Amino acid sequence: MVLLGKDVSSQTNWVLANLQPAGIRAFNNQIASIPHLIKLTVGEPDLKTPLSVKVAATMSIWRNHSHYSAAAGILSLRQAVAAFMVKTQQVDYDPATEIITTVGSTEGLAAAIMAAFNPGDQVIVPTPAYPLYIPMLKFVGAQPVSVNTAPERFKLTALRLDEELRQHPNVRAIILNYPHNPTGITYSAQEMRALAQVIRAHHLIAIADEIYGQLTYNHSHVSLARFIPERTIVVTGLSKSHAMTGYRVGAVVGPQDLMREIAKLHSYLVTAPSNPAQYAAVQAYRDERAVKGARSRYYKRQQFLTAALTAMDISYIQPRGAFYLFMRVPERYGTDDRKFALKLAYQAGVGCIPGQIFGPGGEGYVRLSYATQLSQIKKAMGRLKDFIGRNEYLN
Repeated sequence: MVLLGKDVSSQTNWVLANLQPAGIRAFNNQIASIPHLIKLTVGEPDLKTPLSVKVAATMSIWRNHSHYSAAAGILSLRQAVAAFMVKTQQVDYDPATEIITTVGSTEGLAAAIMAAFNPGDQVIVPTPAYPLYIPMLKFVGAQPVSVNTAPERFKLTALRLDEELRQHPNVRAIILNYPHNPTGITYSAQEMRALAQVIRAHHLIAIADEIYGQLTYNHSHVSLARFIPERTIVVTGLSKSHAMTGYRVGAVVGPQDLMREIAKLHSYLVTAPSNPAQYAAVQAYRDERAVKGARSRYYKRQQFLTAALTAMDISYIQPRGAFYLFMRVPERYGTDDRKFALKLAYQAGVGCIPGQIFGPGGEGYVRLSYATQLSQIKKAMGRLKDFIGRNEYLN
């Protein structure tokens, strides 16, 4: 074991030292060693990466794509992202100056936040929220303004946003995630248009985390960029839709002036993305059948899960995208979602994520991921039914 010398023991970033580790992974690790645990915890697709995508990655290696690509990524991938945005959102971006390829959407989020915000900037984050937004903002010295959306059934309405902005006149940006982690809710074109109008009226910029944009059910994804491209930074990728989490490839899309600064920081952070991952991503954008198949399988799982919870008289938020379900902790177990999740894991062998990890509004809920085999989901619901059937209280 090597310990830091006592004379340099304080030589770390003090902001980072005061931030907590990622809550989802920390809780998942806490319960991971439970024997025979069924994990409905992390957002890790159980599906296999499409064969054509794996072939493209392999061919990249055999074709000796072993040198640095452009910092912004290979042009063919940026062109594929541009074509995707035109086809799905009717927004035309310049692949040369308005799109960069990142090492996963997480690096894209980090680069966007670090490049766009200064110490003291106030940024609205609707909660519950993906737990990385607020630590990233705090790291750059920005001030997160949490807006609890639970009273509006976990949707940020245009009216509520306008009210919050009038109460916080110094806010200069907002981070939106849709389809939403952890609730699975998303926005209609009308709702998104109304939010865009408020964002424009208050002179904000927006970071739109759309990593689950290809996983919507019974409707098409509508990007904020469709209405206000001049003030929207879109973070997207293929990790969830094409089961490519390990490839670490994402994209950031936005107005040229902002993208120039994001691209600069991105080059400082990673130099350039991996070539095989990029060539795999080009093929993934071409393979529409793969995402249609994934969407169909996730939807089937969702339908089983919601039917099972309804039969048990357990309340939940109806998901319309991603692969998460936000389940209300049954009243007789109180409102301590962390204690409920621990008891469910240790006594029933079902792993889920406490809602409090996602911030204000998440209390009293747990997040179930249905990015796992249907047979496992069925077994987990059987265990949940037995668990609540014991009529045990948690105290």
